[in-house]
Amino acid sequence: MTRALVLFAHPCPESYSAALHTRVVETLRGRGWDVDDCDLNREGFSPVLTEAERRGYHDLDSNQTPVRPYVERVQAASALVLVFPVWNFGYPAILKGFFDRVFLPGVSFRLDQGKVRPNLTHIRKLAVVTTYGGTRMRAIMAGDPPRHVVKRALWHVTRPDKLRYLALYDMNRATDMRRAAFLTRVAREMEVF
Repeated sequence: MTRALVLFAHPCPESYSAALHTRVVETLRGRGWDVDDCDLNREGFSPVLTEAERRGYHDLDSNQTPVRPYVERVQAASALVLVFPVWNFGYPAILKGFFDRVFLPGVSFRLDQGKVRPNLTHIRKLAVVTTYGGTRMRAIMAGDPPRHVVKRALWHVTRPDKLRYLALYDMNRATDMRRAAFLTRVAREMEVF
């Protein structure tokens, strides 16, 4: 059975992102997947990397201690699905903080003679479901950091067999019809993910 860790990052339960999150979770569970539904805001995850955590960042014997339950959830997953809005051409702070605090040396990567080696290769599937306030062209002009981090950095530490990046652009002007169509697309993609 596939075990998916779904990381959701939006503070408002009535948001369109929340509807996307629900669709992802329901579709994967409907396929018989074991879904670990991690709503970072609802769980009260603290995104702040403390001074002590930064000082102990490379200490493999203790660096995981402050976030051990989250490390265990990442290590138990064979699929990772991120659901979030793009804000200011980046991740919501809570999701960025999750990567800062949980994707540690010894967890997401290991250093081998100064080179970063992937350490989450048990994650065979990686997907993103996201929205952008602006158009695709505006995202491209800004460098589209979220897409590049997923397709480069997250891909590097996981090396998945399957990678999907599903984005609804121009959310600020999206009609009900476009939002409904994207929800349908997300369900369809999760059916074959």
